[in-house]
Amino acid sequence: MSDIARRFPENPLLMPKDLTASTPELQIISLLNPGVFVFENKTWLLVRVAESITQEEGVIFFPVINSSGKVEIIKIPLNDPDLIANDARVVNYKGLDYLTTLSHLRILCSDDGIQFYEPEDYKPLIGIGILEQFGIEDCRVSKIEDTYYLTYTAVSENGVGVGMRTTKDWKNFETKGMILPPHNKDCAIFEELINGKYYALHRPSSPQIGGNFIWLAESNDGIHWGNHQCILKTRHGMWDGARVGAGAAPIKTEKGWLEIYHGANAEHQYCLGAFLMDLNDPSKVIARSVEPIMLPQENYELSGFFGYVVFTNGHVVDGDKLTIYYGAADEFVCGAVFSIKEILSTLDI
Repeated sequence: MSDIARRFPENPLLMPKDLTASTPELQIISLLNPGVFVFENKTWLLVRVAESITQEEGVIFFPVINSSGKVEIIKIPLNDPDLIANDARVVNYKGLDYLTTLSHLRILCSDDGIQFYEPEDYKPLIGIGILEQFGIEDCRVSKIEDTYYLTYTAVSENGVGVGMRTTKDWKNFETKGMILPPHNKDCAIFEELINGKYYALHRPSSPQIGGNFIWLAESNDGIHWGNHQCILKTRHGMWDGARVGAGAAPIKTEKGWLEIYHGANAEHQYCLGAFLMDLNDPSKVIARSVEPIMLPQENYELSGFFGYVVFTNGHVVDGDKLTIYYGAADEFVCGAVFSIKEILSTLDI
């Protein structure tokens, strides 16, 4: 397989030990998949911080946000016959799924795009209400005119859907609620209206008929979405044979809208690829990666909380230079540089 990424020599840029847990009783397990934006001439990351509680022998603990907005710790004996705990990320108890970690979003910035720090006057974003009681994850950031649109995965016992908040200054936010109901995630809004309409990529899932495919939706206001169309499917036996999902906002090029996406195989190994959509009708996919443009190969991508993973939902475009910030092994935040022209040259029409 090919790999055209030029990884930052400073990788990993961020590790769990680099940040402080949100409360004394929790510990940071992993940093994942940052949303990325440029604001006040700086590069900013909206990092997913996954936290849990120190485990004890014979029991399992996992945190949730209760109805009053406080973190509540659930404790279950490992020998409970109603507990299924064979996945590091999810447990099942009495027929319901729970995450082993609770995620929120932390805002960090950088003057050089490499060294990141937390500015004191920017607060973390945490889950709000019953539909976000298991946390919020993997935020994409799109800027349209003077408004930033934050689309993120909202997790609760009711399922996994897409939540939205908007802001102009990153200190005051408007909550728009769940814009796409379960089961859905990986929502990236185009940063330009097409024929007077907003467009977004998203990923509904079906465990029976269908699969984990990328869909396109349109909207008159950027909040209420319709005319959903499936535009990119998995390819059996290939690196993206089990699931595909959108990365960050599509990039406008002369040849079309370029989207960096993730694909996973049957062994749950995640790589990055790209596809190209028609400029005037993004429901038309005109080219796609045959081989990945990036695959796990460094130690920090192969080994971590969940290994063999490179996963992005944030980037910065500067001419032909595409700087992708990505999650590695579901534990570290890293960076890599690509040439947009080189990516386009790898696509198969």
